[in-house]
Amino acid sequence: MNNLMFIFVFTLSHLIAYTVAGVIALNISQDIYESRNRLCNFLRDMSDSEESRHVKKYFFPAQLIRGVLMASVLLPLINTISAFSFLERFIFFAGLMFVFTHFAAVSPFIDNIEGFVYFKNKYLQKKAFLKFQLEMILYSLLFASLLSASYFLF
Repeated sequence: MNNLMFIFVFTLSHLIAYTVAGVIALNISQDIYESRNRLCNFLRDMSDSEESRHVKKYFFPAQLIRGVLMASVLLPLINTISAFSFLERFIFFAGLMFVFTHFAAVSPFIDNIEGFVYFKNKYLQKKAFLKFQLEMILYSLLFASLLSASYFLF
């Protein structure tokens, strides 16, 4: 298995899945990302042209770095992952992305375990929680589908 090819396909899968999930989430979660009265007023306001420009400027480089870092950490496991069936790879990658990058992440956010511990109640809203869960489930499933379907990697 070529490590550079794994990093490339992993990162590409991440970029595609993250972008698609984000576009869908932005369209159904405008109350989170847009307007003065958005649910997450600590996030950049995507309806503000200056703040939106900032996100657009750094989105791709940030996700590229994230993809390369996440893939690099998995390199010692490539031989083990290669022995998995398609379904096992799918479950592994979907679970990895949902659990480690999101729900059990050590950085607190309004929709993960640490956020439940550290955020003030005014930020822990069921509506925002459910919308972020939907976005992350979609991302995790898309990512796992793209990467697991890359048979030439395994």
